[in-house]
Amino acid sequence: MRNLMSTRSNLTLVLSALFLALTCLHCTAQSSNGNDHTALTYSWEIDQQTGKHEPVLVLKNSGSGGIKMSGLSLYFNSIKKPILGAGHQQQLQMSQVNGDLFKIRSKPGLTEIAGNGSLRISLTVPEIRNYTELPSGFYLVYDREPGKGHPLKNTSKAIPGIEPAVALTSYKNNEQLNTLPLSAPSIVFPTPVSIKMLQGSFTVNQDTRIVSDPTFTKEAQLLADELGVLLGKKPGIVTQKTTNPAIVLQRGESPEGGYLLSSGPQGITITANEGSGIFYGIQSLKTMLPAESWAAKRKQLIVPAVEVSDAPRFGHRAFLLDIARNFQSKDEVYKIIDLMALYKMNVLHLHLNDDEGWRIEIDGLPELTSIGSRRGHSIANDMLPPSYGSGPGTDNPFGTGYFSRKEYIALLKYAAARYVDIIPEIETPGHARAAIKSMDARYDYYMKKGKKQEAEEFLLRDRADSSVYRSVQGWNDNVINPALPSTYQFIRKVTGELVRMYAEAGAPLKTIHMGGDEVPEGVWAKSPAVLQLLEKEPSIGSVYGMWKYYFSKVNDILKTQHLYLSGWEEIGLKKTLVNGKGKWITDPTVSGRGYTTDVWNNIIGTGAEDLAYKLANGGFKVVLSNVTNNYLDMAYNNSFYEHGMNWAGFVNVDKPFYFIPYNYYLTTTENEYGEPVAQSFFRNKDQLKAESKNNIIGLQSALWSETLVAEGLLEYMVLPKLLGSAERSWAKDPAWSGTQGAIFSSQEYKQAWSTFTSTIGLRELPRLDHYKAGFLYRIPEPGVQQRDGKVYANVQLPGFEIRYTTNGAEPDVQSKVYTTPVSEKGTITLKVFNHVGRSGKSVTVQNN
Repeated sequence: MRNLMSTRSNLTLVLSALFLALTCLHCTAQSSNGNDHTALTYSWEIDQQTGKHEPVLVLKNSGSGGIKMSGLSLYFNSIKKPILGAGHQQQLQMSQVNGDLFKIRSKPGLTEIAGNGSLRISLTVPEIRNYTELPSGFYLVYDREPGKGHPLKNTSKAIPGIEPAVALTSYKNNEQLNTLPLSAPSIVFPTPVSIKMLQGSFTVNQDTRIVSDPTFTKEAQLLADELGVLLGKKPGIVTQKTTNPAIVLQRGESPEGGYLLSSGPQGITITANEGSGIFYGIQSLKTMLPAESWAAKRKQLIVPAVEVSDAPRFGHRAFLLDIARNFQSKDEVYKIIDLMALYKMNVLHLHLNDDEGWRIEIDGLPELTSIGSRRGHSIANDMLPPSYGSGPGTDNPFGTGYFSRKEYIALLKYAAARYVDIIPEIETPGHARAAIKSMDARYDYYMKKGKKQEAEEFLLRDRADSSVYRSVQGWNDNVINPALPSTYQFIRKVTGELVRMYAEAGAPLKTIHMGGDEVPEGVWAKSPAVLQLLEKEPSIGSVYGMWKYYFSKVNDILKTQHLYLSGWEEIGLKKTLVNGKGKWITDPTVSGRGYTTDVWNNIIGTGAEDLAYKLANGGFKVVLSNVTNNYLDMAYNNSFYEHGMNWAGFVNVDKPFYFIPYNYYLTTTENEYGEPVAQSFFRNKDQLKAESKNNIIGLQSALWSETLVAEGLLEYMVLPKLLGSAERSWAKDPAWSGTQGAIFSSQEYKQAWSTFTSTIGLRELPRLDHYKAGFLYRIPEPGVQQRDGKVYANVQLPGFEIRYTTNGAEPDVQSKVYTTPVSEKGTITLKVFNHVGRSGKSVTVQNN
């Protein structure tokens, strides 16, 4: 948008193999009207010279016969609502089906795409900023076969590397921050409260024993399992002390979640008064091991001699994973739990449902998964429509999938053993289309059997409601009706089944997150059920009052199950009319109900920059989920070829790291467009009161899954960003956060950044190359600058190497290693590699 991409040259957009895998499927059948749609493919061209990035969709007929355009519709998904170019509006008609699903039909006059010919369709995608915002998932539907979709193949070429202008910005950022000599990495991560390096070391081998207090048997077994992976044999576990050097897990005084760790030639001792402290001490021990320990089995492991005293800063150290919009595999969720546990994060917030999917089996409501977990093209209302390019079939693993009850219970057990609490989110009343349509199918099924009572038991919408609205994501039927008794029957049923699953797993459950996000203007205004309730109970006030009414009743349901209510920030707000428009303001009348609010919105210019502090000052418990720093689905940078969302700006590894929980204004320097924001902007914003700091219960980073539509993308977006989140939620308040003046130019910050980048670049990312089968973290692009006839390069993190070619070819592990500025002339292509030979995106410049 605006100033970010105004200097790119005119080129044909070439999408990556990744994009190919995500947005197209091969097709094999022929249509009933004789068209061979297997010959029809699509690709993208984008003129970037103007900075508007207006895409041209190219439909190519590679067959010899013409493909008739009458009698068919072309369906596709688009995150942003596209507009047909003026030159095509006489030939084509585009309409929004619902949500992000659109279709194009030909008008009279456009008869066919000739053999070996093509049709170019200009589309305007408003404020398109990168390739992930391009329409995707194209498929044809013939009028004679309206229930069958035929996917089209995407023939766009491979995506190029990062633009030189973006690489130049990276170069300057790297140069500005990496001004100090390379710091020694921390051998314990996240940074402990205190650490003292001692002389000597301890050698762990197959003969080492674990001496454990009986209270910590579970933790001892997990340690033995891990050492068994590394050494090829599990060490024995005993409860009686031995004179031989050993790893000792013992009870002793420590803060909640805290531990003491000492190591030396005589062994290793971890002391804590509860299992979580012992477990976190074990994780610190694991990060003390050499990074390559997980690459292959070892005869011995060398542990340096240290004394560590440690405890978490926040009790709530959370990561939100959205498995609703695009399902993520069960194996991937297990890996995320392992990752969180290693870095002492203790809350996995699972977003289990949304408009595009319901992802958990609920006993007694089979429609939630038979309908709500499946996406594909259908006219039988037996599944949800395609979203995010999932295509017309139900075989896309990101569009279709769910956790069975048995699988979810197993996941809960696994997480609980690693001190990760899973908070389930049941998003209501908005973002609930999957649930609504599932219960509609249930209604239809029982009505056909003449069972009206069963049909209406869990109905979530007023079938006579004629309200008109459109959600942020484009849906016009995704909000649960709060006036129906059946709505609360549904909530009671679902939450009750969740409680039973947690009890069966022996896993803790203190709260259920009930959503409360992004309910659009216009809902319920013409619902007879709502209007009747307002007449019956005038104290509700107006349609806006239905918000408070709904969450009051949901809260009552949760209290009967001994749970407290969590939700997005809106559960602590109320909507009122200001200048004739609805506006959210804090609602002090509900602050005493014990709600916990996840606050995400601090976007500059929205008026919500200080909302988290207003709620905390007003008595609400607050989890800081600030989108500007903690939404990991935001793209790493403003390259057109970088994967991810960008509506709230860009989030690289530094933003979670420099987030200051009690005064995040101090490190807020830009808006979502990358434009500078002065500190004076925050002069009249609410500050967090000293007495309200205890209401900030923790931090949460979030990964929403709209663009997670291929293997590897989840880990690419999460890492290394999550390491900054782990550091900030565990480690004590850093000294640099109290720096007077410009924090980023202070020696204190630069030293902390140098230590952090050394730790993750030299120790943690190399560890993650092999830990739990390896993580496909993002490898940074090279920073590149041209001056004085030479090409200069640098990299964000130490421990990586830059390789380059001079003939325009993509560098590989055999290419030259960059050590000094390149003076050779020609097409210089540079790329960053990690120590196992995997590479990131390249940068190409002309050095003439």
